[in-house]
Amino acid sequence: MSEHLYQVREFARRSGVTVRTLHHYDQIGLLRPAVHTESGYRLYSDRDFARLQQIITLKFIGLPLKRIGEILDGDSYDLAAMLRLQRIMLEKKRDHLELAIQAIGRAEQVAASEEEPDWESFTNIIEVIIMESNQDFFRKYYTDEQLATLAKRRETEGEMISRTEQDWKVLMEEAEKLIGEDPGSEKVQELAGRWSELVERFTLGDPEMEKSLKKLYADRDNWPSTFQAPVNTKLMEFMGKALEIRRQRKG
Repeated sequence: MSEHLYQVREFARRSGVTVRTLHHYDQIGLLRPAVHTESGYRLYSDRDFARLQQIITLKFIGLPLKRIGEILDGDSYDLAAMLRLQRIMLEKKRDHLELAIQAIGRAEQVAASEEEPDWESFTNIIEVIIMESNQDFFRKYYTDEQLATLAKRRETEGEMISRTEQDWKVLMEEAEKLIGEDPGSEKVQELAGRWSELVERFTLGDPEMEKSLKKLYADRDNWPSTFQAPVNTKLMEFMGKALEIRRQRKG
């Protein structure tokens, strides 16, 4: 079956975007018309609707246009996998928005029924919005595929993740008490070994995931004030020395 072809205005009308947007996407190479006629008309095909949907969805979940182009034009691009990724990311955004709506609704009811506002209700709203902001923050360090993998693991491996988070809490409390000691000592090196095991449990041995994690912690000076760092700077520096000693001894 031959595909239908659409002039710019018809394609814009059918897709719900502006002609100006299509011109811009064409200029930057993000969405080029399928056909250029001898008379100078630019014609879009049915297939271009699918690519435009990808662009609009990826833009909605926070990706810059340059990154969108890299994803769609990559050698490993897989439409089914990309749609699955988008669904997971949108579901997470939906869940965060639903939490914010519920929190605002509760605060609205309290404000309408009591003389003195319940400030805790407003705190809940702030927490939910910060949660969403932190998701955008993580996109600086992790690829969308990695974030989708982490989100899926939290859904399917909730019990294991909760156990890992508790193990981290215990480990950091122990490490805090040893700050100031020789990072090469037996006690500190034992902690460094457990630390490495927990990192590997998080990354599943994926070197790219570990690289993203290191990139996140290497950029601590630029973390937003809304992001609650799981490890304070002093502890991170101390354990960094211990881990380096461990690597040297093993290497």
